[in-house]
Amino acid sequence: MKIYTLHAKQNLPITKEKAWEFLSSPKNLKTITPDYMSFDILNGADRPMFAGQIIQYIVTPILGIKTKWVTEITHVVDGEYFVDEQRFGPYALWHHKHFIKEIPGGVEMEDIVDYKVPMGILGQLVHPILVKPKLNEIFEYRRKKLIELFGEIK
Repeated sequence: MKIYTLHAKQNLPITKEKAWEFLSSPKNLKTITPDYMSFDILNGADRPMFAGQIIQYIVTPILGIKTKWVTEITHVVDGEYFVDEQRFGPYALWHHKHFIKEIPGGVEMEDIVDYKVPMGILGQLVHPILVKPKLNEIFEYRRKKLIELFGEIK
């Protein structure tokens, strides 16, 4: 069983409070997801984030195939970090940690995603040519969108 890790860090010139307000609102996930993915929240994003919250989405990650994705917010420490885990969706495992910490001039956002692709060895063969590049593309889009929204630390 191969588990992959995606690790991304980004510095933004905003307060920790502003970063938390934006990142901890499930509704803002659509804003930082590429339009071609047709990301749509079905339910569960109608209140502030809390541990145990279930959020259901429809997303089109590849080849125009619509996929239902259900995540649970499993851990929340206000202003510091939260964790979402896939309960149903395209991955065999999805565990996404979001950290926010103050740095001079703003905040550092850090994402650590541990994931496993489905379909055993076939999934592992497809990972470097389809899954990994797609995830990198999505996180690069997020990085650029957050700079567009909040600026960047020079």
